[in-house]
Amino acid sequence: MDRRAETLQKALAEYGVEARVVAWNVGPTVTQYEVEPGFDVKYKEVKEKDSDGNMRISRQEVSRTRVKVDRITALGNDLALALAAPSIRIEAPVPGKSIVGIEVPNSSLGVVPLRTVLESNNFQRMRGRTRLALALGKGAGGEPEVADLTRMPHILIAGATGSGKSVCINSLICCLALHNTPEELKMVLIDPKRVEFTSFNTLPHLAMRVIVDREKAVEALRWLAKEMDERYKTLANAGVRNIEDYNRSQRPGWPLPYIVLFVDELADLMTTAFEETEKNLCRLAQLARATGIHLVVATQRPSVDVITGLIKANFPTRISFALSSQMDSRTILDTGGAEKLLGRGDMLYLPTDAARPKRLQGCFLSDSEIERLVSFWRRQRTLVHPAPPPAPSTEQPVETQTEHRAPETPADPLLEASRRLAREHQHISASFLQRRLQVGYSRAVKLIELLEEEDTIAGEKQTEPEE
Repeated sequence: MDRRAETLQKALAEYGVEARVVAWNVGPTVTQYEVEPGFDVKYKEVKEKDSDGNMRISRQEVSRTRVKVDRITALGNDLALALAAPSIRIEAPVPGKSIVGIEVPNSSLGVVPLRTVLESNNFQRMRGRTRLALALGKGAGGEPEVADLTRMPHILIAGATGSGKSVCINSLICCLALHNTPEELKMVLIDPKRVEFTSFNTLPHLAMRVIVDREKAVEALRWLAKEMDERYKTLANAGVRNIEDYNRSQRPGWPLPYIVLFVDELADLMTTAFEETEKNLCRLAQLARATGIHLVVATQRPSVDVITGLIKANFPTRISFALSSQMDSRTILDTGGAEKLLGRGDMLYLPTDAARPKRLQGCFLSDSEIERLVSFWRRQRTLVHPAPPPAPSTEQPVETQTEHRAPETPADPLLEASRRLAREHQHISASFLQRRLQVGYSRAVKLIELLEEEDTIAGEKQTEPEE
C-alpha cells in the first residue's frame, strides 16, 4: 500500500498536479486512496540590493489556488498505466470529505458473506426501525451498507451475465425471509429463466409457487394490481394513510403483510407482453408503496426498449453490476462507470437521496445456505403453525366429513368458516380471509375460488336488496 501510494503521488507530480495521498481504505474488491489536492502557486521575481550594493533576486508568492478536480479525473488512464491496474475509478469528491477518492482493484477479489453484514451495528440499527431492512454489501472502505426497502421503495437492477445479479437477488430474498415470518411478509417470485428461484419453491413466505411461465407472470402482475386496489379500500375504511398505521391499529397477530415482487429477467416479459407489463409495473411503482407492496426488478439488458422512460422514472433506486458499454451504464445510472466494474458482485449503488453512485461489493450466499434457510422455515411452519382441525358441522354427519371423494383435492377444513364469514359480511376478499382465519394468501385465494364456485358470495349479494 505504501509503494502504491508513493507511485500514485509521483505519477500525479509528473503530470504537473500537486497532490498527496493522505490515507487509504482497503475494501474487499478495491482499495480507495484518499488524495488531497494541493495548490497551484504563482511567484514573481523581486530584485533587491543588499548592504554591499549587490543585486539579489528573490521569489515572492503572488497567488495560491487549489488544484482543479478536473485535472485529476482527466488522468484516469495515465494513473492506471502507472499503477499497472486494469482500470481505476475516480470519485471526485468523496461525499462528506474534501478529498478525491481513487479506487484501485486489489490483486485478489474478496468475498462478503451475508452474515458479516447482518451482524454489523448498521444493520441492527436499521432492523430496529423497519421490517424490510436489506443488507447490500460492503463499500470500498469495508464499511457495511444497508438500506430500508420501505423508503427506496422499489429497486431496478442491471448487470451482464455472470456479474452477480442473481446472487444479489437471492441474498435480498434470504435477508427478508430471515427477519420476517410468513404472516408478516409475502413474496412473489417471477423467474423466466426457470433455474434461479427453484430452491425457494417450498418457502412458506411465497404467496404462490415460483412463476416460470410468461402468461402466468402477467397474471401475477394483474393480481398484484387488484390486491393493491383492495388494500387501498381497506386503508380508506380504517381511516389510515399507510400499512404501518393500519398494522398499529389492528389487534396483535393480525397484521396486513408486506408483499415484495422479485422479477429476475424483465427483458423476457417485455418481449412477450410489452404494453401490459409496462402498464402494471408503472402503476404498481407509482401507487403500491402505501399498501406495503414493493418491487425488485432485474434485467441483463438495460436498453431503452426494456427499461423505458416510464419504468426508469418510477424506480428511483438503482443497482448496476458490470455492463458491457458506457451506453448501458448511462441508461441505468444516468452516468458512466458500470463498464469499468470487475464483476463477481462488484456493483454501483445509487440510492434515492444520492447524487452519485457508490461502489459496493455485494453479499454472497451459497446454495447450501439457501437450502438450510428454506428447510428451517418449512420445519418451523409445520411445528409452530400446524393446520387447525376441521370444525364439526351440524349440517353434515361426521362420517361424510372424513370421506374423500377425490383424494388429490381434499376439502379445505376452513371452508365452513369461510362460508360463515361470507354470510356475515357483505364484501370479503383474499386479504380479509387471511387476517380473519390467519392463513396464507395462496390458501385465502383458494377459499375465495371455492366460495365463488358455490355461489356463496353471489347468493349473499342477490339476497341483500330483498332484505
